[in-house]
Amino acid sequence: MTKEAEQNYLAMIGDGGREHSLRKPFSDAQCGLNLASIGAIISLLPSPPARLLDMGCGGGWTSVFFARYGFEVVGQDIAQDMIDLAHDNRTLNGLTANPQFIRSDYESLAFQAEFDCAVFFDSLHHAEDELGAIRSAYDALKPGGVLLTHEPGQGHSTAPGSLEAMRLYGVSERDMPPHLIMQRGREVGFRHFRVMPMPADLNTLFYGRPPPPRLSRAGWRHAKKALRMAFHPSHRASSIVMMTK
Repeated sequence: MTKEAEQNYLAMIGDGGREHSLRKPFSDAQCGLNLASIGAIISLLPSPPARLLDMGCGGGWTSVFFARYGFEVVGQDIAQDMIDLAHDNRTLNGLTANPQFIRSDYESLAFQAEFDCAVFFDSLHHAEDELGAIRSAYDALKPGGVLLTHEPGQGHSTAPGSLEAMRLYGVSERDMPPHLIMQRGREVGFRHFRVMPMPADLNTLFYGRPPPPRLSRAGWRHAKKALRMAFHPSHRASSIVMMTK
């Protein structure tokens, strides 16, 4: 039922949802954070014109950003109407042959050693079988290729917005913390691992409400803990994970 729901998601959210998906990230209330996140991902990837697999690309806004920077991009999604929307997104942004888009299930892709890098941008937590999805990425990468994931951590599945999405649309909203991603990565053969803080967390820490002029002892302890978490993310936290084949 979940995969069927994913394939029907765009139809269920209606014309307003379709327009929102087409105009992302600029249509989104979290536009600034989405831009910071895609910038962080790009800074960690190999230099263009590396070949990039964008897994679970949805309406294609991430694929468009990667292509405009110079990557040779294949965007993949399970839903045909999302692929159609991604083609519209490509045209809207004045692009033609790049990025390319394919309809497929990212848990069972057929690519073998064809890509320099792969990305799950807020898409792996919708998987029924994250091991199969990560194995597909591993198989698709050339030796030395990198996989980056930008995924929510512990507590995402029980957040109010996630519960509402599951109730309304039947989609999967799972916790996808870095310890699980890295465990699955080791199982399929990834060798090197790096966990980095989410730009949203750094934004909250450094650009959020300014601290009071004088912090209590407890306040200083809290501030130092937040700094440690930002630069050494918990294995349960929402994080960017980088794995090398």
